[in-house]
Amino acid sequence: MSLFSSIFEKLGISNANAEEAPEQSASAPVEEVSSAPAATTDIVEVDVVAKLEDLAAANAEKLNWKVSIVDLLKLLKLDSSLAARKELAAELGCPAEKMGDSAQMNMWLHKTVLRKLAQNGGNIPQELLD
Repeated sequence: MSLFSSIFEKLGISNANAEEAPEQSASAPVEEVSSAPAATTDIVEVDVVAKLEDLAAANAEKLNWKVSIVDLLKLLKLDSSLAARKELAAELGCPAEKMGDSAQMNMWLHKTVLRKLAQNGGNIPQELLD
């Protein structure tokens, strides 16, 4: 399982692989098509902020997940090492010029992860996406 899929799983977002939905509905028998789109196209909204705030409140370490990809990964009890973050950045298509500078890569990665969460049913406030 990829690190990005693990993030989705930890937050309870089931649409981590959005490209799977068309395959599922396309292979459905004709008589089931009317019910298949509702199951595959509806994205259940997950209050990611509330989940992360609850995790942060229960954590002894003061983690600033709203600005730090390292803290976000730590909060989710996932590998936050530089190697893991580089792997995640590569998985998400981080530009090569940012990969060489860990600070730029981390900022890009944090914003990209939040955007991907929002695109797949995560309720992320706009101020965290800008």
